[in-house]
Amino acid sequence: MARILITSALPYINGIKHLGNLAGSMLPADVYARFQRARGNETLYICATDEHGTPAELAAAAAGQDVETYCAEQHILQRDVAAAFGLSWDWFGRSSSPQNRKLTQHFAEVLEANGLIEERVDQMVYSIDDKRFLPDRYIEGTCPHCGFDKARGDQCDNCGNLLDPTDLKNAYSVISGSRNLEVRDTRHLYLLQTKMADKIRAWVDTHGDWPVLARSIAYKFLDEGLIDRGITRDLAWGVPVVKDGAPRPGMEGKVFYVWFDAPIEYIAATQEWADAQEGRDWKRWWRTDAGADDVRYVEFMGKDNVAFHTVSFPATILGSEEPWKSVDMLKAFNWLNWYGGKFSTSNKRGVFMDAALEILPPDFWRWYLTSNAPESSDTAFTWEMFASSVNRDLADVLGNFINRILKFTEGKFDGVVPDGGEPGPLEEKLFADVSARLADLAEQMDAIEVRKSAQALRALWVVGNEYLQEAAPWTAIKTDRDRAAVIVRTALNLAALYAKISAPFIPFAAGEIAKAFSLDAPAAWPSNEAAVELDKLPVGLSVRAPEVLFKKIDEDMIAEWTARFGGAEEA
Repeated sequence: MARILITSALPYINGIKHLGNLAGSMLPADVYARFQRARGNETLYICATDEHGTPAELAAAAAGQDVETYCAEQHILQRDVAAAFGLSWDWFGRSSSPQNRKLTQHFAEVLEANGLIEERVDQMVYSIDDKRFLPDRYIEGTCPHCGFDKARGDQCDNCGNLLDPTDLKNAYSVISGSRNLEVRDTRHLYLLQTKMADKIRAWVDTHGDWPVLARSIAYKFLDEGLIDRGITRDLAWGVPVVKDGAPRPGMEGKVFYVWFDAPIEYIAATQEWADAQEGRDWKRWWRTDAGADDVRYVEFMGKDNVAFHTVSFPATILGSEEPWKSVDMLKAFNWLNWYGGKFSTSNKRGVFMDAALEILPPDFWRWYLTSNAPESSDTAFTWEMFASSVNRDLADVLGNFINRILKFTEGKFDGVVPDGGEPGPLEEKLFADVSARLADLAEQMDAIEVRKSAQALRALWVVGNEYLQEAAPWTAIKTDRDRAAVIVRTALNLAALYAKISAPFIPFAAGEIAKAFSLDAPAAWPSNEAAVELDKLPVGLSVRAPEVLFKKIDEDMIAEWTARFGGAEEA
């Protein structure tokens, strides 16, 4: 039994996430976690809300709440909507936890002891009208690299370059809109990434199996030359900057940069999980001197997070010189776009997770977002493509097969798995085809090829329809009851098999299919021996047809949703 540690990029606390966030980290991580659990591997899937930094403060202010109350409420909202989508986190933590505070401060101390952190007098943008420094997202302006006029003080969302507030042109305060800004001296801690450049490159070099997207982003930053990165900010909300357990002299009131403490929360959230129940041991997942050597650690994230996870967080982990587990596979995704533009939490552009569930069941979204995962390039969401995917794949292929065979069994065999007859050439052909396709599905799932996995699963659904069409039990029943029984028995076993292999992608529908056979869900992942897998249901077992699994999306629905959420006219 393998041990698999899975993390997905921490969603920001500032509101319910949109479908792009779901598609680029949380959902594919869930599919992979469900697959690994079904295979019997010891699997731990960890996530958390990212609660520090300017997005939290700005969102809280907009909501008229203090930031601590706002974060507590939003954490529950995000947790609940994720559960409704079937995201099967073993723990959904909070970066504001005491565990993360303690661990972040620990890393800062050991990094400084290793000569990788130093105090510097920094020049930061100060808003005279707001009477405060403007770190990160408190300041916007024109990107010096691409000219995008709404770049943030930490990163340009258009070109992806990491920025400092003083880099921006035509800058203004996000708080007040004031351009009455000046640069003033302030003291901050810097992580000396330049000292770690060779070690980080050597570490990245060992990961030739990462997706091209992840490796190309990592090498882009390494080739351009790493810079020393400020890891403290002039903010009130966050992990306090301390030295020897007390506020650091000259840095009272400052906190650590959100991108310093947020990745550390992967470890801290695992501590939260362990602290929540006696007998759990977080160190065997994260400390190579406590058993984590045999863990395979897989991270899922969108491409805008890759630089932090291939440079900054490794600088923290490797620079500590402590026996921490580092990532084995970094699965990076491109963006799911909303028609011709980007989904946007701040601009409320696109469909968000809570609204998505108001109009359709979670499996409809899960299937579309995985079967169209933005792996090799950005992909664009359109209502027409979404409807086509749901109607063609879920309703016409899987739903049609399940409905046909179970209704036929109820009508012609009293709703039980029939006995009689022996498999013939058509079944032998089916066994060979299903065996080959099961092997392909498992291979793609192991490789975390999300779209290819969905294609392999759909191909298996198609096989069932083709078999039923060719075998034609409705014709055989007229002259040869035993032959019809073999066909029905084989097809029922195939339907039960679909429940098992579809569960990582569409767990709710898979559960309904499993109930038709009184099976537990989720079930163990099947072997590639189709002759064995398609002979598991006991003769005489009562079966029942479920309600319609997937209702089709029609043009009126598309028109209604386009009016509500927008569409092509927003591109």
